[in-house]
Amino acid sequence: MAGAKRGCLFVVTLVVVLAAVVAGAGAWFFYQQTQFADARITPSAGSVVIASGDGMNTVLRKLRDAGVDEGQDTQWQLLARQLDAAGKLKVGEYALSGDLTPRELLLRMRAGKVLQHRVTIVEGWNIRQLRAALKRAEPLLHTTDNLDDAALMQRLGFGGQHPEGRFLPETYVYQRGDSDLDVLKRAHAAMEKALDEAWESRAPDLPINTPYELLTMASIIEKETALASERPQIAGVFMRRLKIGMRLQTDPTVIYGIGAAYDGNIRRRDLTTDTPYNTYTRAGLTPTPIAMPSRDALMAAAQPLSGDALYFVAVGDGSGAHVFSPSLDQHNAAVARYLQQLRQQRTKETPAQ
Repeated sequence: MAGAKRGCLFVVTLVVVLAAVVAGAGAWFFYQQTQFADARITPSAGSVVIASGDGMNTVLRKLRDAGVDEGQDTQWQLLARQLDAAGKLKVGEYALSGDLTPRELLLRMRAGKVLQHRVTIVEGWNIRQLRAALKRAEPLLHTTDNLDDAALMQRLGFGGQHPEGRFLPETYVYQRGDSDLDVLKRAHAAMEKALDEAWESRAPDLPINTPYELLTMASIIEKETALASERPQIAGVFMRRLKIGMRLQTDPTVIYGIGAAYDGNIRRRDLTTDTPYNTYTRAGLTPTPIAMPSRDALMAAAQPLSGDALYFVAVGDGSGAHVFSPSLDQHNAAVARYLQQLRQQRTKETPAQ
């Protein structure tokens, strides 16, 4: 009987010991898995791309190729199952950084929080500058590089439409796999919406007959000043000139007419050489916009500031501000002050002999 009791005690002790070992092993494994899941990764690449059909093994290989050495493959696979991410990783490009943990990365991949890229259309750019910027943008797919402007507008679904001024200056977010055409479609739609809003809010009795004329005027305003606060004033000057049949006489339109031949200097002969865009030789608006106007410029064209000024000239102090004058005599005096300011500035910049 005593022997039986000793045998039973041994079995119980063995079971307890084995249970303790198993529990200890489980706790150790849980600790190791948690440490792995919440440790920061140290990638050598900035992103990883999951393609259609990629399984967890393929994703792991891509992560290893990207320099993610943390964890055993079995730990990644177990974590993916724990997070309900196994078989549910979304196609796309994902950012890799030292701020990420394996847990955070797999959750991003499960949710499809792909890497976002940005391209900015700058206020006042013309169509050549816009297309050059898209050509430089990476990893944007370049599908329009070999198209001329007419073919480009045809591809966008607006055949026969002049491209100048038709794309709203903003920062556009895209992801790997998007094309330049995708960005342009969004920018075109954004401009149409902004133009419609400006047209609907326009002041009464404007000497503007169509939304396209408003777009054209806004583009001229955009190029005349970098100060948003001055745009309604400049719009007021141009609107009053249109009402009385006075020529706009604005240099940016002349520069646009010169085109790619413009070398940074505008000369007297440029002001007297007639082109469809020379507002010194031709009355009224230019035949098309001359740049991509901002929302501010569109609203300035729609709601110009009232007043009596018909002229403006730069102050010349580097601020970009202008002096507005109602009469030619006052304007000429402002021009004289501007020229004097320029001469003084040049004297300061010229080293003593």
